[in-house]
Amino acid sequence: MINRRYGWLLLALGAALLVSCVVSLGFGPARVPVDVVWRILLHKLFGLGVPDWSAGQEHIVWLIRVPRMLLGALVGAGLALIGAVLQAVTRNPLADPHLLGVTSGATLGAVIVVLHVGEIVGLLTLPIAAFIGALASMFLVLGIANRRGRLDSDRLLLCGVAVSFVMMAIANLLLFMGDHRASSAVMFWMLGGLGLARWELLAAPALSVSLGLILLIGMARPLNALMAGEQTAVTLGLNARAVRLRVFVIASLMTGVLVSISGSIGFVGLMVPHIARRLIGAEHRRLLPVCVLLGSVFLVWVDVAARTLIAPEDLPIGVATAALGGLFFIGLMRRR
Repeated sequence: MINRRYGWLLLALGAALLVSCVVSLGFGPARVPVDVVWRILLHKLFGLGVPDWSAGQEHIVWLIRVPRMLLGALVGAGLALIGAVLQAVTRNPLADPHLLGVTSGATLGAVIVVLHVGEIVGLLTLPIAAFIGALASMFLVLGIANRRGRLDSDRLLLCGVAVSFVMMAIANLLLFMGDHRASSAVMFWMLGGLGLARWELLAAPALSVSLGLILLIGMARPLNALMAGEQTAVTLGLNARAVRLRVFVIASLMTGVLVSISGSIGFVGLMVPHIARRLIGAEHRRLLPVCVLLGSVFLVWVDVAARTLIAPEDLPIGVATAALGGLFFIGLMRRR
């Protein structure tokens, strides 16, 4: 009965994601009817149908909105997945992908490139610089938190917060002292957005989310044990430190890849795992796929709101997710 219910839930979420991906492509400053969107997709993917739409509609749907929609689905899935496992290994319901200082490192890398380096390798310059900054921040946090060969989760989170503040202080100082016209490009990383989405940039996030999901589902039993408490995990013969370190490295690398393209999109990794646990429970082999699907659907529709509410301008997605996440937790705290 439970397996059947779980199967139906996955099927419903998968169908909701598919419908959301197609329908969302019609929204934006230039509206495109859903039937036209569907025919463009069929023609581009399978060569079906005769083009009876304008070149402008095809350009908007296939070259602008499809990559943006796919990036939104991948980022939503990845952040929700990371948030779920970090909440498990830290036993902290407020843990999210940005607590380890990765986002601030990506922002600092982007600031340095924008103000002092320039586009060395074209469109890839900013994502590469942001990823290098994210990696540097991750290794710095792990190095500071590691005490006598022991990696304590509370100490790691505190070090992540401290490093994040320091890196953001350096980034803000560079922005203040640098060219103010160039600072607008860096606001993307601070507020979050999907404006960088291009077909050629989707391979890295797709690979990181796919590999991350496979690796973390393979660690479902250790995650369940850590969620029950470290003493329980040790009783079961689990090396808690090794599992935590592996999860932190996987989560940080995934966050670095996603943040390097989408900027800082908060509350997805904090909010979606709580919703998923209410639907399916805390067993991670079942929880993680639900988090991935829920996170994808959520961010696809948040992006729709971001590009339509103040059209033709884009509302930064980080602003929208922060508002929704704050309201969600206020409601959750009032109920519980």
